[in-house]
Amino acid sequence: MKNYNEKLRDIPAVDKILNCERCKLLTQIYGHNLVVEAINIALKLLRKKILINQDMKIPSSEMLCQKVEGYLREEMSPCYKRVINGTGIILHTNLGRSILSDKAREAVDIASSCYTNLEYDLEEGGRGERYDHVEGVITKLTGAESALVVNNNAAAVLLVLNTMARGKEVLVSRGELVEIGGSFRIPEVIKLGGVKLVEVGTTNRTHLKDYQDAINENTGLILKVHTSNYKIMGFTKSVERGDLSSLAKKAGIPFVEDLGSGTLLDLKNYGLNDENFVQDVIKTGVDVVTFSGDKLLGGPQAGIILGRKEYIDSMKNNQLTRALRIDKLTLAALEATLREYLCTEKVVNNIPIYRMLATSLEELQGKGEKIKKCLLGIRNKVEVEVEVVDTRAQMGGGSLPGQSIPSLGIIIKLKNCTPIELERKLRKQTIPILGYIEKNNYVLDLRTLLPGDEEIIIKSIYDIMLEEKNIAEGK
Repeated sequence: MKNYNEKLRDIPAVDKILNCERCKLLTQIYGHNLVVEAINIALKLLRKKILINQDMKIPSSEMLCQKVEGYLREEMSPCYKRVINGTGIILHTNLGRSILSDKAREAVDIASSCYTNLEYDLEEGGRGERYDHVEGVITKLTGAESALVVNNNAAAVLLVLNTMARGKEVLVSRGELVEIGGSFRIPEVIKLGGVKLVEVGTTNRTHLKDYQDAINENTGLILKVHTSNYKIMGFTKSVERGDLSSLAKKAGIPFVEDLGSGTLLDLKNYGLNDENFVQDVIKTGVDVVTFSGDKLLGGPQAGIILGRKEYIDSMKNNQLTRALRIDKLTLAALEATLREYLCTEKVVNNIPIYRMLATSLEELQGKGEKIKKCLLGIRNKVEVEVEVVDTRAQMGGGSLPGQSIPSLGIIIKLKNCTPIELERKLRKQTIPILGYIEKNNYVLDLRTLLPGDEEIIIKSIYDIMLEEKNIAEGK
């Protein structure tokens, strides 16, 4: 038996590996330096393995080339990649929230590959404003006097406060001092806006008189914040926006509402309570409204500001606006998304999040049975169980908390693979597949799958089954 040092001498040299036909091809693809780096990494790992097991067989140069190729493929693949959402959360914040419509993607493609009239007035033949591309369609859809768009809703709230109440006090109910994803809190945003927060009422109950008593000569505005990512239940009280609008007008101060995730559609049609119908909010007399573009609107990340023209014009002249403005790709996607709403009966087919909401249980059953049939058809490779089960899907993205709709999912069980191991293996696929574990079962919800996802899931499960079979047979 050879000792450790003798084993090391049997390892192919870097030059020998480089001269393999496969490595020559890799050098053409990735360049000499990266291939050498990958070879050295493969050899370092091999030496460690030999130290642990000196009886192991030394792989050939060709076999090491396979390791090198695998390393390079992983190293050079983008960190930001497509994943399959089997979580049942439609607006999954960690997975990018809204899927853009076909027209929005086409608009982004044009904006990214061609010159455009981003800030050029084709009618006048001179400099134009980027916001003109969306302001007209937003005001038409909502009935607002004017509109402005920035890069997200937190930025929208910041700009509104900094423009309308800098150096003054802002009244907010204690029950509305929310924290959104990533530990961003309304009190901190208010502070950055250059205004002083004045809390009114209590956590669970706030009355109109609480606002009345807090108004003084230094009050800049009343801010209502929609608690879009949580619910307070039980002994609660909040003030209706119509009452706050009337109070603000009497006091001669503006009334602003942050909707968080405003919608232009009636969500009751999908079995969800419609709390933020933007058109209705505008009609109640709110001076300025803000909401996100990538939540219930179904578009790209953006902060949409609607309201009275005098206030929006002031925001356009605020120096912060340039720092918070949206880029040409976002603008293109947002305009295309908004134009989808001009024909409301087609929104459900054109905007993916509403297509998901509208998918019937019968259609989901068909998806589940297709996956089940294909996987059970190859069960001779390794034991597999597939079951279509009832689930509940959520909107997510800090929208409509506590609400869900009926959905279907599939439970997948492999004989030699625990649910935790299966979750990890699917998450590590070339196209990662994300599901969840419930009651010690691995579940993929079918409502959030996109067209073509079923085939990828079937192939990935098959690859895992084949891997398990080879391990069991000692290959």
